[in-house]
Amino acid sequence: MADFAKRPEVTVTTMGKVHNPSGEGIPIKKIKPVSVSISSALPPTTVASSSVNPTKPLEDHETKVVESGSARRNIIRKKSDNGINQKKHGGSGKGKWKHAMDGSDQAPIPISKDDPLYDELESDPYVLSSTPASLEESSKTAYDTSTTKPIYGPLLTLPEFKIRIRQSLQEYFDSGNPQEFVLSVQELKCRAYHPEIIKKAISLACDQGPRERELTSKLLTQLHPDLLTSAEEVARGFEILLLSLKEFSIDIPDAITLFGSFLARAVVDEVLPPAFLSQLAMVRLSIEEEEEGNFPPPETEIGVEKVIAQAVRLLSREHCTARLEKIWGPGDGRPVPELKVILDQLLKEYLLSRELDEAALCVRELEALHFHHELVKRGLVIAMEQEAGQNSAKGSLDAMAALFGFLMENAILSEEQFRKGLQRFRDVLPDVSLDVPDAKEMLNEFQGMMKKLGCLTEETI
Repeated sequence: MADFAKRPEVTVTTMGKVHNPSGEGIPIKKIKPVSVSISSALPPTTVASSSVNPTKPLEDHETKVVESGSARRNIIRKKSDNGINQKKHGGSGKGKWKHAMDGSDQAPIPISKDDPLYDELESDPYVLSSTPASLEESSKTAYDTSTTKPIYGPLLTLPEFKIRIRQSLQEYFDSGNPQEFVLSVQELKCRAYHPEIIKKAISLACDQGPRERELTSKLLTQLHPDLLTSAEEVARGFEILLLSLKEFSIDIPDAITLFGSFLARAVVDEVLPPAFLSQLAMVRLSIEEEEEGNFPPPETEIGVEKVIAQAVRLLSREHCTARLEKIWGPGDGRPVPELKVILDQLLKEYLLSRELDEAALCVRELEALHFHHELVKRGLVIAMEQEAGQNSAKGSLDAMAALFGFLMENAILSEEQFRKGLQRFRDVLPDVSLDVPDAKEMLNEFQGMMKKLGCLTEETI
């Protein structure tokens, strides 16, 4: 009979009897422990990498039985004391340097000037500027609202200034009001960039029609002394224009002819002296740029010579003044020499008749608001010459002060034009003093008269 047939049938009722999880009735066989040398049984690498501590007896690592006659085992494995598998608690110290190797314990190494990563601003904490050390209060441009400190120099960069000037010129071409353009430029507070206005105005006018070119020629007479306080700055503006001739020739094929016409018209309008055409500074850069070796290219010098030749050719023609007045065709406004002649006749007739209404009507009919500063300048010269004359009646200076006061009271002569004309007269005062020795005393007397009339203030004087 097979052995499996002797086994009782396993049912639900007999399952508990057959299944003996407690091991009751099973004899325990004792195995005699065999002492084996660990170093001889395992290879050297295994012994070194095992978690058994060789300093303790082997019995400490054997499986221990909790109670006799039970199959349950309580396996307890001793942890090694060599500190290899230590448990880490939390994230303290994660991501930190165990040693000072981040460079904080060493002095910074200076970068050589030949290194591509060399930065002059980072290496040198001092920044040099072109502003003189002794700054006056009047040289302050504005105040920084965040630091409440004064700002010296231009408030805008040169590219930003050019964008603003282009917008102002477009508005001037639409309105034809030069005073509004002057005020908009003064609000930018970029005094150092004002010579760039000449280049920008002429370059934009070359792309426009005759009306815009005529307006540009009139605008050039307004730049001095409001925006360009000296003749050197006016000359510098034309030098910048001529040094960019090569760039303009790409977009404007007849740039040489147009630039020569603007130069000749500027000489006729007394914006530039005739000697400017013969100066070498016209075809050279400034002294500072020459020291650095930045000379204009040869093709630029050739182009500038052609522009000068064109301007000289226009000025050498017969009746050049009358022709240059209409060089842009039927432009807007009257020519400057014609206005000067009319102003002289008007002022002399007024000093003979002393009729304020008639003189104001003649000034209004001229329709030359942009040229009223010439009226003030010529009026002072004529009044002082007649005042100093032997056979002329006295009181010419008083009559001229009364005329200017009447014009300003009736909003015919603006305060800005009067201030500008007075400044232009101060510029020619040394020449007037040759014919009128007491011109300076007369000027002070005239200013006192205008101050009583309320046309002048201490700041204007």
